[in-house]
Amino acid sequence: MTSNSEGKPAASQAPASGAADDATAAAAPVAPVELAPVEAPFSSLNSRMHQMFPKLTDANIARMRQFGDVRHYLAGTQLLRVGQPAPGMYVVLSGAMRVVRRDALGHNESVGDKGAGHFIAEVASISGGPTLVDGFAATDLEAIMITPERLRALLIADAELSEVIMRALILRRVSLIQHGAGGPVLVGTGNEPQLTALQGFLTRNNHPHTVIDAKTDPEAAALVERVAAKPDDFPLVICPDGTVLRNPDEGRLASCLGWLPEFDESQVYDVAIVGAGPSGLAAAVYAASEGLSVAVFDCRAPGGQAGASARIENYLGFPTGISGQALAGRAFVQAQKFGAHIAIPAEIVALDCSCSAATHYQLGISLKSGQHVNTRALVVASGAVYRRPPIDNLLNFEGRGVYYWASPVEAKLCKHEEVVLVGGGNSAGQAAVYLASYVKHLHIYIRGTSLDASMSRYLIDRIAALPNVTLHPCTEIAALEGDERGLARIRYRSASLPGEQSIDARYLFLFIGADPNTEWLRHCGVALDSHGFVLTGVAARPGTETPPLTLETSVDGVFAIGDVRSGSTKRIASGVGEGAAVVAQIHGFLAKQGQLAPTTAQVVV
Repeated sequence: MTSNSEGKPAASQAPASGAADDATAAAAPVAPVELAPVEAPFSSLNSRMHQMFPKLTDANIARMRQFGDVRHYLAGTQLLRVGQPAPGMYVVLSGAMRVVRRDALGHNESVGDKGAGHFIAEVASISGGPTLVDGFAATDLEAIMITPERLRALLIADAELSEVIMRALILRRVSLIQHGAGGPVLVGTGNEPQLTALQGFLTRNNHPHTVIDAKTDPEAAALVERVAAKPDDFPLVICPDGTVLRNPDEGRLASCLGWLPEFDESQVYDVAIVGAGPSGLAAAVYAASEGLSVAVFDCRAPGGQAGASARIENYLGFPTGISGQALAGRAFVQAQKFGAHIAIPAEIVALDCSCSAATHYQLGISLKSGQHVNTRALVVASGAVYRRPPIDNLLNFEGRGVYYWASPVEAKLCKHEEVVLVGGGNSAGQAAVYLASYVKHLHIYIRGTSLDASMSRYLIDRIAALPNVTLHPCTEIAALEGDERGLARIRYRSASLPGEQSIDARYLFLFIGADPNTEWLRHCGVALDSHGFVLTGVAARPGTETPPLTLETSVDGVFAIGDVRSGSTKRIASGVGEGAAVVAQIHGFLAKQGQLAPTTAQVVV
């Protein structure tokens, strides 16, 4: 889990909120925080400190100077503040900069003073998103200040420095996640479905957070008393700026964390991509790297359904496997590196195909927030939504025993328990292998007679070798029963047993496929097949004189890739391939419209 409720340091006064000031401004210096450095408790990161905080050579720094401005700061000036937009990257020339981890309750840990040759930045520095650490000038400081836009240009222009910087930024984010630093504090009583949902939301978005128990943690109890929290207020969420949210949904939490972007409605993107699964992120990386202006939207987290996979072992280039979250996280940062504007969470409610500009063809995207975004081309990569079987009372148990993915959050909940999993595809197999290492016993229910027709052989063989997993063929769930805690019993029917059977189980995982997420396209007339998947190529435009492009839909400028496309392979690798292929087709479309875009990334030095 990324949440961390143990080993909290002694409380210290949190710095006051506000924007960081340059020493040339008239703001009074802030006294630096006096704290002793702490060691990360994770040996894997301890052994990589030289990569997390590498020291640049004089030659490295000389190459970086052209991307920034040399600035001077007085001792005590605060340059980074948790929750505020990241100003970019600081490259220390002389003096030292102090980095401090801080959580929403004001607990501080000093990472240490970083002197000449070190650079201070975090993943958020690439996009200008909310920073997760505090930073002070420990002494009078001279540093190169590189803004997010110029930092992206540096990462593209210099491959050697890009490797050093990107590795350091990713490791620093991992460390922050392990410490829960810079993120919200979630206060629960242990049985709120929304607490699990918020943990999963933050985990999938690779955002640090801390969870504390209002019943056992004295600090949490004091907070509950101070804000006069009622039972319906849980979980409480304390944001980095001190704001207390009562039982928030994901949208309110994202807003408090500063995730929701503002769009300039006068701007027209070259391409907008709806969906940040593997195919959508691949399209974003290739399009942005070739100089197109790119906006990406997803309503929940990077990775789509693949992002929830505990371990993917048949994806090319990862012989030991990789988690869906790790794969999606790398692609997310990669897209940001090339300048893609990624908005998560941002839900699209409609596509408008009627808004034509005075001189150029345009499409309009309407967001649930009320914002409107214009684009010259659109890529539908919205994937699918989890399918819900027709079981009475199912909705009553969602988040209270019924789950549609198996992340570390859910795995911890069902540790040493009797668990039921329904589904026979690869996603179900990956979840089964993962959960088996946590649960007492795992029962897999499938409607067919075997897994051979729907699951990869390596997963079938691995499941067969697990001693605490039992496969139940020709079996379907009949009903769910519960108590005050949530799900308590599952009733099922099996072809090999007479009548209706039952099993006492508090955890049920459903992996029975998904339905295409295409409702938002219906206002625009995008052709769909009988199951709601997007038609492309000849199937979308039968009888036309000029053969349509293979990923082109029935509407000009609208393309479809990945699981949402009718006839797609429904594999991560094929989705990534389509994400790369669609960019060439977009270039062709823009050229026909007289809006020819550059074919290589434009780097301004």
